[in-house]
Amino acid sequence: MASSAPLIAISDVTKTYRMGEVEVEALRGVSVDVDAGEFVAVMGPSGSGKSTLLNILGCFDRPTRGSYRLAGEDVSGLGADALAETRNQTLGFVFQSFNLLARTTALENVELPLVYAGVAPRLRHERAIAALERVGLGERLHHHPSQLSGGQQQRVAIARALVNGPRLVLADEPTGNLDSRNGEAVMDLLKELHAAGATICMVTHDARFAQHADRTVHLFDGRVVEDRSMAA
Repeated sequence: MASSAPLIAISDVTKTYRMGEVEVEALRGVSVDVDAGEFVAVMGPSGSGKSTLLNILGCFDRPTRGSYRLAGEDVSGLGADALAETRNQTLGFVFQSFNLLARTTALENVELPLVYAGVAPRLRHERAIAALERVGLGERLHHHPSQLSGGQQQRVAIARALVNGPRLVLADEPTGNLDSRNGEAVMDLLKELHAAGATICMVTHDARFAQHADRTVHLFDGRVVEDRSMAA
């Protein structure tokens, strides 16, 4: 069912970092809305503010000024515990470097968000298996990351991002460490998830992958310079 309010509402957000005596504005009055069920690609050159924006969307960082409403709630002023709860219950993350724990199996990696959420062992085991089967890794449950290819590791990361049923999946250069074949496979998986109803916000430098999104938001020097529907 469609909601009148966007899932993401970033309004006039500025982010300033202090480096010694120098202040650096990473974001300068950025406003972006993302509706539930959209697939949005965020693009821009190095230093344009893409990672800063994703960190704010993921509740890892706070705006210096402006507001961020997630699912109708103003999360800009939430405390650390509330932000951690929001990350675990509402958001799923896919990183360029996979961020898997080397000494744990694929299954144990995917179970981690459920451990933090306090899900009972049997249920979290079942849900993690289902998530890995969903990404085509049902036969790799007990493999460690070192026993998996880069593409398989990224699929484990996607399964981990989805296991809590997040409303929003944030992907930071999810194909950046993959060759073209595995990159395409990961994009196909993200498209399948989107088709099934997931909301996805993906940072990418690759226009080939951005064209699969519904919209592209281009940043330059901390500002939105273009917000374009791919159907236009």
